Amino acid sequence: MIEVRQLTKRFESHTAVNDVSLTVAPGETLVLLGTSGCGKTTTLKMINRLIEPTSGLISVDGIDVRQQPGPELRRRIGYVIQDGGLFPHYTVADAIATVPKLLDWDTIRIQDRTRELMEKLQLPVSLLNRYPAELSGGQRQRVGLARALAVNPPVVLMDEPFGALDPFTRKHVRRELFGLNELRETTVVLVTHDVSEALELADRIALMDKGQIVQIGPPDELLNNPATDFVRDFLDDKPHRLND
Repeated sequence: MIEVRQLTKRFESHTAVNDVSLTVAPGETLVLLGTSGCGKTTTLKMINRLIEPTSGLISVDGIDVRQQPGPELRRRIGYVIQDGGLFPHYTVADAIATVPKLLDWDTIRIQDRTRELMEKLQLPVSLLNRYPAELSGGQRQRVGLARALAVNPPVVLMDEPFGALDPFTRKHVRRELFGLNELRETTVVLVTHDVSEALELADRIALMDKGQIVQIGPPDELLNNPATDFVRDFLDDKPHRLND
């Protein structure tokens, strides 16, 4: 579903991402894991062209992302950030309808899809006319995901999506959302610095350091066969989290 080849991004004299290559299979959840400043968010944002690469190739569903305008590309790729990334002046209904309206869906279709997502994400329909400031953190995150899933995109990108939640809410919301069949059938690339989160959610983890992928593979592989001391130290004392 996603192929990245020799991807590099330089900001003046600083190389944020250096010759990164990876693939993501349809329906797979790949977690980009690493410390702050390792290049994981820059890598994510180059997939939907929020950041343009210096060099390299990115294709989504077999199509080079540079072959279409950025706004058109982003309508086909869901995007979720901390606290849902909701506009403060949009109601819940307005937020979920954002991309369907851009794609000229009719009103009835938008309403049906909105109610379907509200039910799946356990959001009462009484919230449809509420604004983000009137929602809890968990509710804002669910609405953000509903907006990202509204047009059934084949790919959803998530940048520290649970980072604004308290630890208790964070654990329950992420388990609830990743338990959805709809999300399980979607290709997901998720950025986090939280080792426990990566071990719990990932089909594969790409651990990054200084703009490069140090090791990529299933969680068990990184835990049991770390490629470097950095991998071992980063994941140290975390194996019990797999079954947490």
